[in-house]
Amino acid sequence: MSSQKKICKKFDAMPLPSNAGEKLGIAIETIGKMPINGLRLNPESGTCGWYIWCGEEMSENADFFKALHVSHISKYLPELEQYLSLPPGYRFLIAGEYEDVWHDPQLTSI
Repeated sequence: MSSQKKICKKFDAMPLPSNAGEKLGIAIETIGKMPINGLRLNPESGTCGWYIWCGEEMSENADFFKALHVSHISKYLPELEQYLSLPPGYRFLIAGEYEDVWHDPQLTSI
């Protein structure tokens, strides 16, 4: 079983894979800070819905997130690949060995 399927099973979530050619939003400038955060909105217009940032705060600045093809996430944050099949409405917070994954229904009610 793939690591993405294992994560979805662990958190009782129906997998919705992020395709390699889709784009996600990533705050490149924050890489290296802790914790690593992600949230998934509904996919649209060639995006998979994922937004990823590192550190305590997510900025409201319009240029905070940069578009990145899903296939390139392994170059920046390879430890996150296993979470990318969690469906819209899921969030994660990773800090070393600490892992928190939860469903946030407000993400898909927007």
